[in-house]
Amino acid sequence: MNKSILCVLLVMATSFTGCMEESKNNDYYPDIKDRHELDWNMTHTFSKVLETGPHYALEVQDATFTVDTSSVWESGPAEADIHLSYWLPSNTLKGEKVPVIAVISPYFSFGQPGDESGHTGIVGAGRGEFIFENFIPHGYAFAQVAVFGTELSTGCFDYRGAGEGLGIHHAVEWLGSQEWSNGHVGLYGKSYEGATQWEAAALGSEYLKTIVPISGTTALHPLLYKNGSAEARSQIMHMIYFSSTVDYNQDDIDNICPDIAEGLVAGPITYGAGELDPYMQNYYNERSHIDKAFQNWKGSVYWIQGLQDWNVDPHQVFSSPDGTPWYQIYQDAGFDVKGMLGQWEHNYPDQWTKHNVQETGYGAEAIHNMTRWDWAQDLFEWFEYYLKGIGPKPDLNVQVQRNDGQWRIENTWPPRDNEKVTISLADCQNTGAFVTGLSVVGGVSQQSITLDCPALSETETTYISGLVKLHLDTIAFFDGGQIFAEMQDATTGMRLGHATMDIRYHAGGSEPQTVLPNERVMMMMEFQAIDALIPAGHGIRLVLTDTGEDYLAPLCGNACPIHVLSETSNIIIPFIDIDGNQVFITPQSTEAANNQ
Repeated sequence: MNKSILCVLLVMATSFTGCMEESKNNDYYPDIKDRHELDWNMTHTFSKVLETGPHYALEVQDATFTVDTSSVWESGPAEADIHLSYWLPSNTLKGEKVPVIAVISPYFSFGQPGDESGHTGIVGAGRGEFIFENFIPHGYAFAQVAVFGTELSTGCFDYRGAGEGLGIHHAVEWLGSQEWSNGHVGLYGKSYEGATQWEAAALGSEYLKTIVPISGTTALHPLLYKNGSAEARSQIMHMIYFSSTVDYNQDDIDNICPDIAEGLVAGPITYGAGELDPYMQNYYNERSHIDKAFQNWKGSVYWIQGLQDWNVDPHQVFSSPDGTPWYQIYQDAGFDVKGMLGQWEHNYPDQWTKHNVQETGYGAEAIHNMTRWDWAQDLFEWFEYYLKGIGPKPDLNVQVQRNDGQWRIENTWPPRDNEKVTISLADCQNTGAFVTGLSVVGGVSQQSITLDCPALSETETTYISGLVKLHLDTIAFFDGGQIFAEMQDATTGMRLGHATMDIRYHAGGSEPQTVLPNERVMMMMEFQAIDALIPAGHGIRLVLTDTGEDYLAPLCGNACPIHVLSETSNIIIPFIDIDGNQVFITPQSTEAANNQ
């Protein structure tokens, strides 16, 4: 054959192959905008992948290994055991190496004696079942790991501390180095089981390829103290966990380490001492993990967060010491980051029975389109790529749900292209000037302030998307005092979002400053994440009180009212335009649409 003809044929074949490969990648999985047209299994309490895998789970196996803990606990045991259980898929019988998905938790055998939860050898209800039924058939191993001081793991129950992180790290190393493992470990779970993922990432194991924290705690202090405002649980958090993990026998002495005592008093002291808190530099800093993960780890993150979550608030994802959302800090640094933000509370994307009990202003308006029956498939595509190297790289975007239920796709969240509009509170109808726990100030009842602001637009619906900022010009009466702000639709009264701040944290973040009597300070408040619409002709209402929902009132009580100078205060609201191409429809069932 003529060489020139052969070269042309080779070029044509190469080009054709490239086109075929591109087409294959584009069609490898159904497009997210087509998922609502597919047939989904909605008969479970959780979602299912589109296609069931060919493998089955082998019998459960157990492992216990010892960790040198002499570097993390000044007293207590110099070594402690980690216990885990794991299930291998049947393809390992042929010598195939497989990735492992693990749930690392304090909740195995958790609870008072006689009323404990299941141990690691029992597939955990709901989430364990979700991984077990969806992913083992597709050739994944599944592991359940008990942190130190829980179930059969020994040593101190070191609540979110360095000891706990060390044990978690060794569990990831063990799972990644087994002869049946392909060396790729992914972690999954909600809340504390999301926190353990950040603890693992903070120590940077080469085996940890991806984490999927669902409302996972990223740092303890901002979890319990939003700009210094103390949640009620902040006073008892460590004790609740400690009392539910010990067995109330003579062996419990092994669970008692210095951090136990420190944890029992850190909450009350932080609440009372404010800027004089001695625990910020040790107890809480040790329990900040997202910053350490950023420095030490190079994996991928699929971030899941409920925008109506009051347990692990959205600011765990969208706040940081310098004010830049953590999501975007990771994204800008080159991490592969993806997000799913729904109007659910402290739930999984497919936890429809919990979605169905949300109230007006707390997600109820979005329930009809809330439950993600395609969640298992979405996660399957993520794990296939990052744990097996199979399929196209997932789109690194954010799926976000607005408060009326509409889903759309953004490149990041908060959207970088939002338009920030400043509204002077001088233009709002004002009732009151003081925020205080007192019923009377100067002979006039002034416990709270209500501000009704003009319509955002008389002719068009406006879309709020991002972190609303409220800058309140205030005069302090004492070194303390607090403002809880709720934003409402001024026409309907429906809640849109909230913010809270101790005046000593007026600059934002976690660095308190002493405030002198009659000192004038600008309180730089930031609302929890909001994605909501405001109908044409509707304004916003701000209700300012000294506390709200699950936050404690300021410890200074009646001695610390705050005078708000509304005429020199303002609110900064991020607005967006929505391109119809961003919007997509999700598969839904009538049962999971709050029709009862």
